[in-house]
Amino acid sequence: MNNIPRHIAIIMDGNRRWAKEHGLPIKKGHKAGADAIEKIVRYANELGIEHITAYAFSTENWKRSEEEVSALMALLKAYLDEFSKKADKENFKIRVLGDISVLSKSLQTSINKAVETTKNNTGVSFNIAFNYGGRDEIVKATKKIATKVKSGEINLEDIDEELVSKNLYTYDIPDPDLMIRTSGELRISGFLIWQLAYTEFLFVDKYWPDFNEKDLDEAIAVYQKRVRKFGAN
Repeated sequence: MNNIPRHIAIIMDGNRRWAKEHGLPIKKGHKAGADAIEKIVRYANELGIEHITAYAFSTENWKRSEEEVSALMALLKAYLDEFSKKADKENFKIRVLGDISVLSKSLQTSINKAVETTKNNTGVSFNIAFNYGGRDEIVKATKKIATKVKSGEINLEDIDEELVSKNLYTYDIPDPDLMIRTSGELRISGFLIWQLAYTEFLFVDKYWPDFNEKDLDEAIAVYQKRVRKFGAN
C-alpha cells in the first residue's frame, strides 16, 4: 500500500469479442464493459488511487457500423445520467477527455451535467476518454500554442514540454504511472501518446468485461515490482 499508482490508464479492449463468445449482441458487450469499469473505479477509490482514465471511444471508432456507434453514444448518455448520481454520493469526480463538440447536444448536456455535478468531489477522478485520439490531442494543443505565438501572448522560446502539457486535455492530471490493456493486444492505439512516455505498461490476456478487482490488485502488484528509472541508470 506504500506504492499505489496515483494514475492508472486503461484501454478497455475486448467488449465485442466477449459478446461474440457469449452469443450476445455487440451492445451487450459494451454494457458489460461499462459495468466492469464502474466496479474498477469504485474499487480504485477505496484503494486511494487518484485517477482512472479509461479509453471509451477513439476518434477512429467512428469508422465502425452506424448501429454500433449509435449504441455507444446511447450507452454513454445513459451511463453518465445514472452514474453521475452515484459518483456524487460516493465522492467520485467525472471528467471527459476528448472533442465533445461533434457529439449530439443531448449527449453534450449529459457530459456537462455530470462534470459540473461532481467537479468538487475529492475522491478518485474518473476520466473518460471519449472521441479521443492522441495525435488529435497533440494537433489541437499545437494549434492553441501557435495561436498564442501569433498573437504575441507568448514567444517561440517559451515553448517547452511543460507548455505543451498545459495545453492537453490532461493539463492538470499527472501522467499515468500504469497503463493496462486487456484482451491480449500489444499496442496503445493512439491512447495518451504524450502522457505515456514513462508509464509502465501491462497487457492482460483477458477481455475487459471479465476484468475485476482481483485483476486490478494483481496489476498493481506487478507495477510495484517494476523499477522506474525515467531515463536514469
